[in-house]
This record gives sequence, structure tokens and C-alpha cells, in this order.
Amino acid sequence: MSIPGGPAQFSTPPGPPVFSSPLRPAAVPFRTTPVSPQPVPFTPRSASSSSSVSLPTSSAPHFLNGAATPHRHLPFAAPSLEDSSVDSPYVLFSARKVLKQKKLLNAPSLGFGALVSPGREVSPGPETLERDPRRCLNCGAYVNLYSDVLIGSGQWQCVICKKLNNSEGEFVVSSKHDLLQWPELASSTVDYVHSGNRRPGFVPMLDSRVSGPIFILIDECLDEAHLQHLQGSLHAFLDSLPPTARIGIISYGKTVSVCDFSEGAAVIADVLPGNKSPTNDSLKALIYGTGVYLSPVHASLPVAHTIFSSLRPYQLSVAEALRDRCLGAAVEVALGILQGPSAELSRGIIKRSGGNCRILVCAGGPNTFGPGSVPHSVQHPNYAYLEKTAMKWMQNLGHEAQRHSTIVDILCAGTCPVRVPVLRPLAKCSGGVLLLHDDFGEAFGVNLQRASTRAAGSHGLLEIRCSDGMLVSQVIGPGEEASPDSHETFKNDTSFCIQMHSVEETQSFSVSMETESDINNNFVYFQFAVRYSNMYQSEITRVITSRLQTVDGLSAYLSSMQEDVASVIIGKRTVLRARTASDSVDMRLTIDERVKDIALKFGTQVPKSKLYRFPKELSSLPECLFHLRRGPLLGSIIGHDDERSVVRSLFLNASFDLSLRMLAPRCIMHREGGTFEELPAYDLAMQSNYAVVLDHGTDIFIWLQVKGPQYH
Repeated sequence: MSIPGGPAQFSTPPGPPVFSSPLRPAAVPFRTTPVSPQPVPFTPRSASSSSSVSLPTSSAPHFLNGAATPHRHLPFAAPSLEDSSVDSPYVLFSARKVLKQKKLLNAPSLGFGALVSPGREVSPGPETLERDPRRCLNCGAYVNLYSDVLIGSGQWQCVICKKLNNSEGEFVVSSKHDLLQWPELASSTVDYVHSGNRRPGFVPMLDSRVSGPIFILIDECLDEAHLQHLQGSLHAFLDSLPPTARIGIISYGKTVSVCDFSEGAAVIADVLPGNKSPTNDSLKALIYGTGVYLSPVHASLPVAHTIFSSLRPYQLSVAEALRDRCLGAAVEVALGILQGPSAELSRGIIKRSGGNCRILVCAGGPNTFGPGSVPHSVQHPNYAYLEKTAMKWMQNLGHEAQRHSTIVDILCAGTCPVRVPVLRPLAKCSGGVLLLHDDFGEAFGVNLQRASTRAAGSHGLLEIRCSDGMLVSQVIGPGEEASPDSHETFKNDTSFCIQMHSVEETQSFSVSMETESDINNNFVYFQFAVRYSNMYQSEITRVITSRLQTVDGLSAYLSSMQEDVASVIIGKRTVLRARTASDSVDMRLTIDERVKDIALKFGTQVPKSKLYRFPKELSSLPECLFHLRRGPLLGSIIGHDDERSVVRSLFLNASFDLSLRMLAPRCIMHREGGTFEELPAYDLAMQSNYAVVLDHGTDIFIWLQVKGPQYH
């Protein structure tokens, strides 16, 4: 694919803070509001198990992004060659400076790029402006603290295309210091807020934070042991919901059963066939009939508990993988009900859901019946074609859910392979996640609760603009290239636009960049703008502008490298290509070649030898790549293809903190007396009198030796 001005590729895949003593508490994975985090229970897991992962977490930022100016920078002071940097929770560059030489800057073995987390929530957040932003009429860039303003006329110069723009006299002041009264001219990050709502018929609720209804989809094909665990998790999940939350319950097997809350304590359901998509007539019969399929928790709690208790295990003598499951049809039914008017009426007004609606799928096996299904056996002679067809169908269903502000989270458990490549497009394209668990027990239940409360924005669009011939060559993350008609375009707009499936603080985009030619200017400018609808039904435009100094010397460039950031970007580019087991082997070999090439291009030659020393400025980079080569992302530690696929998908979408831990685990030893010590994670002799903790991002492994080594 291409963008104006040069080639680009948008690639879609499917932690803890830096160690200090004493250890800081783990970050809260999801927030109910931007300022008041909600505690989430810690979920331990066995080290011998490899399939259960928790929903990703992110922690407070503490890395420098190399942007050029302090928070209250005075615009247009003579720019010094040594630009100071600011803490940025939103953009982390692989280097704080940009090399002017095209050949070395574009070297694919090292490369240049940034990790962008546009939806991250921090306290204090950026300044909020309740008005429309000023934009360059030529390229669409936003006015910012680096824009040169002519105080006599109020005109401002765009940092991206260098064109002058009129401010209609707004920026006419007596001195440049007076320009600081406009936050966009004084801060590198600002939020523009529009409090309107895009949805016709929306009725504001009393709560400032609006949450949509939740549909729970339950697999009917579970054996008794798995069902008992699931029932316990569902009961606990129900008790965790606020009284005003609205829920619906659907079970699916060979048919789709939609539970009706209208009959009090009785358990009744309307049944639809699972071998085909629901017809408009069948959906209208549900929506406009007498049944109540979405009900507030305070009115339906006893009924919902009764429904969960009434679930029965699978009765036929059929292997798990051979059972008929119409998961696709069940999601279609839930989506159809959510799109229609709610059964909750008040004074003749239909209250439509604000916020994102959620469909939480509790799956114990693959979709093998009805639309979007695959054959029971992977040995089917036409399996490859049917799988590809099913993946495309699921992708379209995910897009349909996303258009109607509905997120589909798929939580899988048990020992039956769920065919992750088929289900993942549904979760990904709707803005949801797909997770695997050993069983439907504690970890599953905790993640079910987290999924229902995860704060997520919708209708997100990320625009990336660069100056001085810098181009976006590849983007990896939770989105896809936006269509031209999905955003406003300008006469000479060279931005790269990404349609985001959801906007969450646990996400990041890996953005790789190149330059068209050698750079002549002293600074390069980067602007990242994300527009989305938040959980409060406000339209937000967040504008982040960074300026990096350019340098001629290779040593100055290497000294400015942020090795952890560079490692994560390289890791994501590598893991993206590891789609199969054979691909993983090839990618491990490319890591070896990458290290050699970095030494050859950026290192120094050993005297009287053909060997090259690896750059001392990048001393930790080989260690991170070593962990990548042997760890679960590319190695053979995790056994099943489903497990490898899910872990890689999490890594490709995850925030910087979580990505770094998944790439290079952190090893901590707990000594007697309650003290902690960080140890190298590559050459460790286990000792019987110490507990060793290995933090791998999605999992924590604890080594204890009590009459022989034991994992926990």
C-alpha cells in the first residue's frame, strides 16, 4: 500500500515500571475513570501452565521521549542545538536524535521509529480545550508550541509544510510571551473536547460515565468439570456488576438460546437455528416482542443466577472438537438485539445505550456449525480454503460490531483447540481481545470481570505527520489503514491515517520511519493526532507534537538511542512475520543476521581483523534480542499453535511496558528479611534459601525450593 509522498505498509497482527528498591506496587490494569483506578484482584497461576494469560496491563510512564521542549517552553526562542527532553506518556522514540545520513538512518537492521500510545490516561493529563483546533489549510497539521507566530498579524507557520496560516487575529499580541496564554502554544500535548454525541436518539444518563449493556454468550458444549468452574465464575461476575448495568444472556450449541427475563424466577429462552444467520424477521420478533432480553442487574439478579445454575453439561458421547458450536450465529443474534431498541422503556422514551456495548463470549471450543464455521477436523481435504473463508466472515462481523460501538471479547478455556486464527479477526476488528485459559476457574473469572469494566474509546482515528521528508514505512498495532473517506483531507496532506479498533491505555502502535533523502535542517518535527469518542460520550482530539534534533555524527546518534524502545520496535517487526512454526525458525536466524549487520554498519573494526565490535552505546540491545530469540514469542516454550498465536497477538498490540517484559523478562530475588534484588535473567543458579520471581509481562513465575524445587 502507499501513502502520499512515499511507500508505507500498515501491518496488523492479530508492565511493570523500571525496577527500584523497594518494589513499587503493580499498576492497575484498567480504570473505571481516568482519575480513580479500580483495584483488580491478583491472579496467580502455575508455572507449568502456559495457556492462561491475563488481560494486558500498563503502568505509569517514566521514560523520556526526546521531544524538544519543557512543558512551558517559550515559543520561538532561538532554538539551541541541545534540545532538552520532556517526559511523555504518549510517544517514545527509538532515539532522542535523528541521524542526517539517509543510508544509516534507514538501515533496516536497526532502523528508526517510535512507540505511540495515544489513548494512555495519566494524571495530571494534558490541558483540555473546549473548542475546535486550528489546523494548517495546506497539510492539515495542528498549530503547536513549535509553530512560529507573527505577533503583529497573528499568522502562524506550520512546522510540517512550512506554510503560513491565518488565525483571524486571534494570535495578535504585544509580545511573544503573551502567546503562552494559549495552551496549544505552550504544551506539547493538548486535548480538544467536543461534548456532543454522534448517536441519534441518545438520552443522557445520570452517571457521567456511560456504559453500554453486556451480552454474555455461553458455550453449551462443556463437560461437567469445566461447566462447574464456569458457573462459579459467572456467579461471581454477576455479583461484581453495578446494579444499573444491563445484561443479556445467550447460550449456543447447535442452536442459539436467548434468555428471557420477563417471567420472573422461571428460566425461559427463545431458540433460533444456529445453522444460518438470523433473519430480519426473527430479530424483529425478538426486539418488538414481549420478551425482555436486556435487563438491569438490580431487576434481574435472581433470574440471572438461576439461569447460570440451570446450565447442564454436554450429554452426547462426542469428542470436544467434534461438537457443534454456532458461535458466529450467536454473536449475530446478540449484535442484532443490541442494535435494536432496548426492552427497557421509561415514559415512552426508548433509552439507547451510551458507551460501548460488550459481547463477552465464554468459549470451550471452535466455531464448527453455521456461519463462520470450520470443519471439525483440520484434516478435512478442503480445510485451508474453508478456514480462509471463515476468517473473512469473522473479520466482516467484527467490523460490523465496531461500526455499532460493540466490542467482542472472546475468553476461551479448556483443553480443546479453539482455532485462534478463525476467532481472532472477530475480536480484533471489533476492538476486543481473545484470551486462552487452562480452565474456567479463578483466572478466567477475573478476566471476565476486567473485560466488562475495561474503559475503551471508540471510532478512533490516528493521524501521523512528519516534516523534512520523513515517511512512515510500517505501522504495527491494533488498527488498520483508514479509508480516504473516513477522515478530512487537505490539499497537500501527507499524513498516514490509522482506523483504531478501540482506544485504550494498554495499547501502543509501533511506527517505523525512513527519510527520503539526507536531512539538512537542525530539527525534525513529528505530530500524532488521535480523534475518538471517549467513555463519557465526548469527542476528543488529542494532539501530540515532538521535535528531535538532527546530528551528523554517528556517535551522537547512537548515544541518544533508547535501547529498550528500539528493542521493542525490532521485536514487533520480527514477531509480526512469525505466523507459523517454520516462520519462527526463520525469524530466529534473522535475529542473528540483524546483530551482525548492526555491528558491521554501526560498530568499529577490530585492529588487524575482519571482525567488528558491537557498538558500546547499544550494549543491552543484544541481550533483549537474545531473550526474543529463545523466549515464547519465537522459541518453542509454548506448545500449541493457539497459545503461540495469542501471546504474539498480545505482544504486537501491547503497551511499551508490557511489551518490554514479554520481550525480556525481569528476574527478582527475594532474600530473607524482605529485601529484593534484581538479577540477570540469563545465567542464574537456583538457590534453596531464596525465592526467585520472574516477571514475564503476562505471567509471573516464582521459584521456591522446599524439599526439591517447586514452581508456582
